[in-house]
Amino acid sequence: MLEGPILVVILLVAIAFIIFATAKLKLNAFLALLIAAYGIGLAVKMPLPTIATTINQGFGGLMTGIGLVIVLGTIIGVFIEKSGAALRMAEVVLRIVGEKRPALAMSIIGYITSIPVFCDSGFVILSSLGRALAKKAKISGVAVAIALSTGLYATHVMVPPTPGPLAGAANMGVTNLGLVILIGLVAAFPPTVAGYLYAMRFKNTPLSDIAETETYEQLRAKFTALPSAFKSFAPLIAPILLIALSSIANFPTLPFGEGNTKLFLNFVGTPVTALFIGVGLCMLLVRKLSEDVLSGWVSHALKDAAIILIITGAGGSLGRMLSATPIVAYLGSMLAQYQMGIFLPFIISAAIKTAQGSSTVAIVTTSALINPLAPALGFDAEMARILVVMAIGAGSMVVSHANDSYFWVVTQFSGMDVPLGLRTQTIATLIQGLVAIAWIAILFAVLV
Repeated sequence: MLEGPILVVILLVAIAFIIFATAKLKLNAFLALLIAAYGIGLAVKMPLPTIATTINQGFGGLMTGIGLVIVLGTIIGVFIEKSGAALRMAEVVLRIVGEKRPALAMSIIGYITSIPVFCDSGFVILSSLGRALAKKAKISGVAVAIALSTGLYATHVMVPPTPGPLAGAANMGVTNLGLVILIGLVAAFPPTVAGYLYAMRFKNTPLSDIAETETYEQLRAKFTALPSAFKSFAPLIAPILLIALSSIANFPTLPFGEGNTKLFLNFVGTPVTALFIGVGLCMLLVRKLSEDVLSGWVSHALKDAAIILIITGAGGSLGRMLSATPIVAYLGSMLAQYQMGIFLPFIISAAIKTAQGSSTVAIVTTSALINPLAPALGFDAEMARILVVMAIGAGSMVVSHANDSYFWVVTQFSGMDVPLGLRTQTIATLIQGLVAIAWIAILFAVLV
């Protein structure tokens, strides 16, 4: 196989191709990642049979680890959306912070809701509530919309079981998902606060009148009765608690001993089992388990999950291909001398996100690139790898603009024109990313 500086050129061409193909040619990210993987193998003169084997192993290996977790997490998200549980959770938060603080309420609601629900879907679900609260509190809908969008965005890119950070953790070889969730919640908090504070700069910004497609009252009227607060939070909180308890059970001090209690907690706290229990709790969200619920809602979730699964799997193929080539050793030794540390994955992720628009693609691609380089860059310890996942997530925020579907969801559903959207959503996501990486750098210095 090839050696020397030409390896860097091959990698840069592959990255450029992924960005160009997805951003300009609008090629599906699955094909772009797969083509790049084949191209790298051919370019470094890897034996032809090995190329196919490596790509298959990369795809299958990643699916073995997180395939079912992605599917089950997506099912939970669809049930929370379609049952009205998201609205119930919103009402609970609103009662706590008060109706006079709608922007704060929506920021908190977004932070919670986007753990299992995609930020795009979460904004669509909750935007009517935000507009109604803004009108009642007599503040601009712009502030409420940006507070909601930034709250959703922070956990969307940092906290599993959202597919992006879940795939990033898998690509980085992290096995302790409970610790990823905990660190993700901590890492996502400062950028959420930053997004809220920036949103409040626009509390008096006038918003053009738009014909609201759906008021909060109309949205609420879709549900004959919302599930209780306990039932609404249970499918989200229970899996997180079970995964956390499993992690605690494996602490060196063995707080639950080494007997059946530990074995049981390790079983129910396995991500697949914990999320499967979460799916079971979803069945309590509806009064009647009709065919539409048991088949229709689940089928809808499976279609959503399929897109993420194939993109994630292709990212696994790319990562395995890079690991099998001399690119890793050469690039690792070259980058190590610059001592960029935790900022390197952030910069790569930000570049990919800004160029092609998808946070998930940025996370999957960057984690596939960084994992083989981790030892050379000093990211050997598990905590270091977890914080790399967080840094990649921070980079995938920078920035949401016209090539990002989320930018259009936020602007269209909140009634903002493009210039206002660039001043608000785009700048807010830039601030979030910068605040996040600064906070993650501090965590890295303290914890690693």
